Amino acid sequence: MVELKKNLLSVALLTALSMVAAPVYAQAADQDKTDAEKKKEEEAKALDTVVVTGIRGSIERSIEAKQDADSIVEAISAEDIGKLPDSSIAESIARLPGLTAQRERGRATQINIRGLSGDFATTTLNGREQASTSDNRGVEFDQYPSELMSSVLIYKTPDASLVGQGLSGTVDLRTIRPLDYSERVMNVNARYDINKIRDQKEHGNRVTFSYVDQFMDNRLGLMVGLSHMDSPQPGYQNEAWGYTDLPGYSGVQVMGGGKLYRFDNNHKRNGIAATLQFKPNDFYEGTLDVFHSKFEKTEIKTGVEFGTVWGSGTLSGTPTITGSTATNTSWTGVLPVIRMDSNPIDDKLTSLGWNNKFHFNEQWTMTLDLSSSKVDRDFRVLEAYAGVYPGGTTTANVVLDGSGDFNNYVFGTDFGNPSNIRLVDAGGWGQDGYLKDFNISDSVKALRLDFLREFDEGFLDSLEFGANFTSRSKEKSSREAKLCIVDCATPGASLAFPGSSQAFNFGGIGNLATVDANDLLNSGVYNLSGNYHADIAAKNWGIDEDLTTIYVQGNIDTDLGQMPLRGNLGVQYVRAKQNSEGYSTFAGNPGGTLVSKGTSYGNVLPSMNLSLEFASEAYVRFAAARQMARPRMDQLKAGMDVGICNDCSSSGPIWSGGGGNPTLKPWLANAYDLSFEKYFSSKAGNKGYVSLAYFYKDLSTYIYNQTVSFDYAGYPLPAPTTGQTNYPASTSGRITQPTNGEGGNIRGYEFAAQLPLDILWAPLSGLGLQATYSDTDSSIHPNGPGTTEPLPGLSKYVSNITAYYERHGFSLRYSRRTRSAFRGETKGFGADLQVIDIKPEVVQDAQVNYSFGPGVLEGLSLYLQVSNIGDEPFGTYNSGDAANRPVSFFEYGRTTLLGFSYKF
Repeated sequence: MVELKKNLLSVALLTALSMVAAPVYAQAADQDKTDAEKKKEEEAKALDTVVVTGIRGSIERSIEAKQDADSIVEAISAEDIGKLPDSSIAESIARLPGLTAQRERGRATQINIRGLSGDFATTTLNGREQASTSDNRGVEFDQYPSELMSSVLIYKTPDASLVGQGLSGTVDLRTIRPLDYSERVMNVNARYDINKIRDQKEHGNRVTFSYVDQFMDNRLGLMVGLSHMDSPQPGYQNEAWGYTDLPGYSGVQVMGGGKLYRFDNNHKRNGIAATLQFKPNDFYEGTLDVFHSKFEKTEIKTGVEFGTVWGSGTLSGTPTITGSTATNTSWTGVLPVIRMDSNPIDDKLTSLGWNNKFHFNEQWTMTLDLSSSKVDRDFRVLEAYAGVYPGGTTTANVVLDGSGDFNNYVFGTDFGNPSNIRLVDAGGWGQDGYLKDFNISDSVKALRLDFLREFDEGFLDSLEFGANFTSRSKEKSSREAKLCIVDCATPGASLAFPGSSQAFNFGGIGNLATVDANDLLNSGVYNLSGNYHADIAAKNWGIDEDLTTIYVQGNIDTDLGQMPLRGNLGVQYVRAKQNSEGYSTFAGNPGGTLVSKGTSYGNVLPSMNLSLEFASEAYVRFAAARQMARPRMDQLKAGMDVGICNDCSSSGPIWSGGGGNPTLKPWLANAYDLSFEKYFSSKAGNKGYVSLAYFYKDLSTYIYNQTVSFDYAGYPLPAPTTGQTNYPASTSGRITQPTNGEGGNIRGYEFAAQLPLDILWAPLSGLGLQATYSDTDSSIHPNGPGTTEPLPGLSKYVSNITAYYERHGFSLRYSRRTRSAFRGETKGFGADLQVIDIKPEVVQDAQVNYSFGPGVLEGLSLYLQVSNIGDEPFGTYNSGDAANRPVSFFEYGRTTLLGFSYKF
């Protein structure tokens, strides 16, 4: 049945394409405008892009991009050169219909489109696929300074010419094209950054310079943008290890252990974007793009971890029980671990692109595009441990906060007094500290050749076809070591604590004795003992991919009766060749043996987008396409951990393993979209629109972990040991790994409105509302049939509302973004992927601007931005827990940006 659906979609779209191509001239109609008139309109539009600035200018350009597109898209545009509407790209994108953001460390970094996590979307810069610093394909939007972007276009439906498309959507970040401007423009933007959390403040700054100019009678254009950010991000973490049965109390759950941390983070980023555009004549146009970002993130993390039931703790006294949860308990014999961590990240991103366009005549155009995107990430996780002295144990009182979001603690030892603390393996973990050094490198190189044939008459406005070749190579490596005061075989070794007392003021702890973990490591206090384990070997892998995409697309521009009809019909063929290297581990070989494996396959991706203007500026859009998302990079890794399972088969012991799958094929879905859009303008010329959309994605294949039969022949299996009686009789066995499955769908409704309020009453000119709402459901089970966990990134409800005012130089904006509970993906223990259940959240921010008019201060704008006004925490809970017991609580504070921009 699934294969039948795929074939029907392919036949329908390909038949439609052939029907269009054959009688194209029989359905010809005269053009309404000459090429010269079109050119004048395009030039006028480009000029208007420069002149109209501020909130209204941003809204109008976004509306125009949405209205003019053949596909179903969403757009945002900069209010002015060097200034998107928000402090980050992700915050701006998250306001669009059907989109939202997942926050990490208080910042929106991952974009979820239509209920799917960032893994299912592709990000491009000026149409070119980008490398990523993560273990996967999704980019971290913090890498891209919002001040260096001119606009962002999100394709919800693909067309055949869109190479590297995602299953949920494609995000195209765009920088300035200098020849779109008619004069030199320079802009300086400076902001003072204040982050306030509880009673403490930290300060930073952001500075941007943009330069746009034209030379040689507007035949040569240059854009240079420089951006610097030094931004603090303090925060707190209060987390339960989990919940278990309370000894002596049937049916009552209690926290098995907990952790309490304070973060002192800082983000330093320097970015540059440059574009050289050369158009010496009507035959040739060349554009060279350069983008570079260096992002240094430091995280100093201090706190306490301890176990209760899952440790040495003994329940003392009578607990307070609310429902089925122990909300107030006292414990003796608790072994607290004082933690001093340092987790620096150093990211470098460089993207280059050279586009060459050749206009052979009025009908034929050829484009050759060469691009490269490369990232390099160094990521360290450093842990240093200490414990109480003497004795090592203390008492603890654990009380659930009145908010129900976290626990407060009272310990029997003053952790703020350094004399009560010693450097020691307090938790009995087998080391006095731990060191992990990760490196991720990712390189994407692409060559693209396109041809465009334009028609003066006919049903088709143009026919385009071409090919794209992309080569991608991604590697991850991990080196890990135990830190030992003497050696790791000598437990109990300790040293006097060399740190000092600092304010903590969270979770019941007033002061905490702490020391910089980097200073400890550099002082030579620790001996390093390399750690070799199957889990560590699995973090070392490399993936090589070669993708060849061939496409043909017909672009429609005609009339259906008296109604204009635009759109496209096309098909892509994507040929993939993938190979992976990784380490397979066996008993007696924890470091692993290097193995390599891969596969190749092809996919046909038909697509259709139609836009019918059935009334004045009222459109119905329909799209149908087969969409694809390549497997996660870390799922493709070769290598496995193999052992002997004695009770997995009735025939006796067999080999059993777990690992990645280098032969994985992509997620595929047959997608259908229907959208109604009405655009309008007030008498004052302020533009608005309302839209209602429905989408449906029917998955023909998706990926989840399965246990399947596997033959280990050819793998370096260990030989039987002397006297071993459970050695498998053959190489046949089983493996648990990511595998392609079938079935499931995701569907939803999206509503959006942009309303200039003077359309209701003229005196309200300058006031406006933007509102979006989406309702999404899915029957996909990411952990396989019969499971209940939702898709990562899927919130049932997402809404955004923005109220703004702009007039007489003043502009004000207030925004409120909400999303219901969802499952998210983040870095967990060991810096590996972790899936967490995130509580509903409401994020608010505001902006106040004033721009000076004609006079001495013309070109100067002052503004104030406040992000996360309500200090909305980031909280998680246990999935399926009817008592809704809290797991983790992160607090990051409110950020205020005060600054100016000057354009001259």
